[in-house]
Amino acid sequence: MNLKKYFSLLVLSVFILSSMNGVLFSQQKEVADVRDSHNILSEEKRAQVMNRWLKWRLENIVPELMRRENIDLWLIINREYNEDPVYMSLVPEPTMAARRTSILMFHDQGPEKGVQRLSGSYYGMGEWYQTTWKDKKKMQFESLAEVIKKIDPKKIGINVSPTFRFGDGLTASMKDKLEQALGPELSSRFVSAENLCLGWLETRSPQELSVYRHLCGIAHDIIAEFFSNQVITPGITTADDVVWWIRQKFTDLGLDTWFQPSISIQRYEKIAEKYKENPEIIRRGDLLHCDIGIKYLGLCTDMQWQAYVCKIGEDDAPEGLKKAMERTLKVAEIFMSEFKQGRTGNEITDSAMDKATRAGLRPLIYSHPLGFHGHAAGCSMDARAPERAPEGIRTEMEYPLHYNTCYAIEFSSTTSVPEWDGQDVRIGFEEDGVFTQNGCRFIDGCQKKILLIK
Repeated sequence: MNLKKYFSLLVLSVFILSSMNGVLFSQQKEVADVRDSHNILSEEKRAQVMNRWLKWRLENIVPELMRRENIDLWLIINREYNEDPVYMSLVPEPTMAARRTSILMFHDQGPEKGVQRLSGSYYGMGEWYQTTWKDKKKMQFESLAEVIKKIDPKKIGINVSPTFRFGDGLTASMKDKLEQALGPELSSRFVSAENLCLGWLETRSPQELSVYRHLCGIAHDIIAEFFSNQVITPGITTADDVVWWIRQKFTDLGLDTWFQPSISIQRYEKIAEKYKENPEIIRRGDLLHCDIGIKYLGLCTDMQWQAYVCKIGEDDAPEGLKKAMERTLKVAEIFMSEFKQGRTGNEITDSAMDKATRAGLRPLIYSHPLGFHGHAAGCSMDARAPERAPEGIRTEMEYPLHYNTCYAIEFSSTTSVPEWDGQDVRIGFEEDGVFTQNGCRFIDGCQKKILLIK
């Protein structure tokens, strides 16, 4: 990778993010600002943008990662509708799926010659990948074996991993077929490409980092719209009404969602009994919580915000709820300050939990990377008990933090609220952040104050 070129572009992206984001907690998206959600690209324009990004990524990120992992030849082998997790991120728009058995090869010829992109698939990919299976009288894996023998790589990276789902895309049957075609001597050169897969998926280009601000702005616009009287009428609207309004909004804007949105209600226990027959209806005095994620231009967002439904005569949320929000922001600041290049997810999580707890806060961290997937590849951070956390997460959390990666800064913070007779209130916080050489910061600001619904 041309590091000078990369970091000059990265500095520009960071400047753009910084100018819009200010210092870490300086900004909350204005409710009236809906410019981002009014500027969704057509399908054709999206494809053009994503292909420009892909070209840069293939030319710059792949070589750097292959050399970092000391892999001479990287193989991606998968079949139609059973795609390897990395496959769709490596092929241009408008590719919808692998065709029959699709094979991609990356051959690192060294810094001067660069990485050669090859395809052992039946169907060609034009300028993107050079076709190697030209003689169709030969079987596909016979042709593949001839190519690999000619390259004679020292290390052949294949996507198998007992730990990371994103590095485990090669199926058992395809691996068997590959071994049979190559024979024992070449097969002995197989190494896991798990870290190469993770690195490819987690690393954001300068172009992606710049446009990620826009993606987060779209999500913030949508939150500001549904957490308002434009959508919610206290005493009538249900949480499920809002959920399906959100889904419809995504569809109307031409956006995808990678999980079903949710709206949850926290209610003062003394009045909850009054509404036990219809607990799903949003009432005055409720604290609302949302969890939404969009996918646009191939990238995902993931956010959780809070809104308070004012009682008649109220112009603000109770002081206890505002205090809960303030304590939550302190947890975020402590947590994000622990992001350091090379630290593992375990180290970051344990240190942040310890510092936040000693500060008198009541945190629970369960953060994850963002990118091509919602729960994406990269450095995960999770302090939940084993029975509540994903299986094997502590092993995954040994993967280290790298620059130019994005995260859902996700955790909960619990606070006792005096106005609710000391009842515990849990603030589920989630905002999208980026980690660069300048540290960890929010991409488009974060929620500083609880939104108000009159």
